[in-house]
Amino acid sequence: DWPFRYSLINDIIEGILFIHESSLGYHGSLKSSNCVIDSRLVVKLTDIGLRTIRNLSKQNSGLPNYKSLLWTAPEHLRQRRPDLHGSVKGDIYSFSIVLQEIITRSGPFETVKVVGGDGKYSVVSLDPQFIIQQLKLGGATPYRPNVDQRECAPELIELLQQCWDENPQNRPTITTIRTQIRKLSKDYIGGSGNSFLENLLLRLEQYANDLEILVEQKTSAFFEEKRKCEELLYELLPKTVADQLKRENQVKPESFQCVTIFFSDIVQFTQIAAASTPIEIVDFLNDLYTLFDSIIASYDVYKVETVGDSYMVVSGLPIRNGNEHARQIARMSLELLDQIKKFRIKHLPEQDVRLRIGIHSGPCAAGVIGLKMPRYCLFGDTVNTASRMESHGERKSFMISIKTITIITTMIIANKIHTSEFSKLILDRFGSFNLTLRGDIHLKGKGIVRTYWLDNEHNRLLLDRFKFLNKIETSRISTPINMATQQQQQQSFSSATTSTNINP
Repeated sequence: DWPFRYSLINDIIEGILFIHESSLGYHGSLKSSNCVIDSRLVVKLTDIGLRTIRNLSKQNSGLPNYKSLLWTAPEHLRQRRPDLHGSVKGDIYSFSIVLQEIITRSGPFETVKVVGGDGKYSVVSLDPQFIIQQLKLGGATPYRPNVDQRECAPELIELLQQCWDENPQNRPTITTIRTQIRKLSKDYIGGSGNSFLENLLLRLEQYANDLEILVEQKTSAFFEEKRKCEELLYELLPKTVADQLKRENQVKPESFQCVTIFFSDIVQFTQIAAASTPIEIVDFLNDLYTLFDSIIASYDVYKVETVGDSYMVVSGLPIRNGNEHARQIARMSLELLDQIKKFRIKHLPEQDVRLRIGIHSGPCAAGVIGLKMPRYCLFGDTVNTASRMESHGERKSFMISIKTITIITTMIIANKIHTSEFSKLILDRFGSFNLTLRGDIHLKGKGIVRTYWLDNEHNRLLLDRFKFLNKIETSRISTPINMATQQQQQQSFSSATTSTNINP
């Protein structure tokens, strides 16, 4: 890590500069083993001064230690006892050998070779006595350590070669070296000649800043994925139910006094399936129900499920909306029926798609079933009746139970209601939905039931302009129809209806 290497180099340079400017004059025995690091991670130079005592000790030591002479300048090696001599220029040469160790991260005059393609390396060392003999020879191309040009900046290699020049007079002063090293540190790593510890603190600060940015990016990515997961969850379950599950709360089953349920299926789906491959059927249903999903998104409804060609939608749960559920389902049904006229099967473009639609209003219970792939399911007689209404319907028609008619008609005229008697409301007030009496039919498990066709809705734009009237009568409109009076209302409606359409 070059910021740390430059810190080491700067500390050594400062130590040499101090010695050269002091009364000591020069170090005389500079080597990497004399460069020690204190508790503040600052490099300090040792083994300075007291040359007389040191010289006496070395004179009695016998043969010289060739390995300890690897940092000694060539001009001193040629003297009788090189270990007893030193100079300012000799310190510059010794510094160059220490610098070579820092650059190559190896010992003096050692060569590092990479072995194989897995990054392993080996260190090649020569005999110290052989190296000393080669250094003494000198010449036009003196023997020096081998430093790869790729190890560091070219300017540092050039400075290194100047420091170990054979001619001592050509070697730069320590002041010049300090200036060049500081410039290299600033140019290549943006440093300012700080100490090892200061560089370490700067690196830690930079790391903390980078970590904050990284954490912010990861946090942003986490919330983006969380948002996508929530959107997917809201497509599978109602938002209020999904929020309860996210809070690890148990979703308790809930009863609803009155909702409106929509069922539809495709007429002659068996014949269409017989003329198609399985992949074509999947593509057909995907295109059709993608169209349906885009339409129901504009209404206050919840898509319960699709089973084969059956499409089930409910309004009025899990968030209650008064009696608005009947109008939402009715308007949605009319738009679905209008859009299905324009729909074409890709592989059967001449085949018309026709729907049977059934609508029924009534009480039901709802809750989340299961732990694996949980589903929000509806239960109650209203679900069965709505399914029967769909199966007994005719293509491209809506069959609506009498209770749904009650809600639709009451909702439109509630702002002028003077009495709660159901038959009176229908006879005296005009609703926006045109309904045709189909008559009495037999439903499995229900017996004889009077049903109607939902033909269309007129004056919708005009009615939408006066929505504030609904807000004025919110409490009266949003009161669900009392189940106890349902049979009386049906009897009153049956006796009062004399024409095929509901007229004011």
